[in-house]
Amino acid sequence: MVETLFPMLARYNAWANERVYAAAGALDDYALRMDCEAFFGSVHRTLNHLITADRIWMRRFTGEGPSPRALNEVPYDRFANLATARRAEDARIIAWVEGLSSAELAGRFRYQPITNPVDIEQPLAPALLHFFNHQTHHRGQCHAMLTRLVGKAPELDLIMFQRESGMGM
Repeated sequence: MVETLFPMLARYNAWANERVYAAAGALDDYALRMDCEAFFGSVHRTLNHLITADRIWMRRFTGEGPSPRALNEVPYDRFANLATARRAEDARIIAWVEGLSSAELAGRFRYQPITNPVDIEQPLAPALLHFFNHQTHHRGQCHAMLTRLVGKAPELDLIMFQRESGMGM
């Protein structure tokens, strides 16, 4: 099951990101950057946090890619550039996850958190669950902000993705 779970979550992640980015892309710049009192403030800053955190984790997992120094970095001021980078990062995540073997998923890895640089070793599979859950958590914040800003946000339930894609059915 674990061999199919993570590829499904990687594809769900990209599907949900496309939906959130489509809704966010319809906002004007003021609304996109408006402080909605979420953890990272605005839709724009929250989406930047997500790509930053994904890059941090992908660097930990693979040893490759950008190496952000802070969780609140804003690597993309322009939304169009952020959306392009998001699609590329999602493709990278899918390719990496779909290439993992059962042995790799059962293995362990080492890393240092940015906020407390001590060595941590843990199994890969539970860290991947965190990785995808973290995306869901902050996309949920974006969903709430979009609802506040425009009165409606896209459907993001995993079951909707499963029904559309056939994965997990």
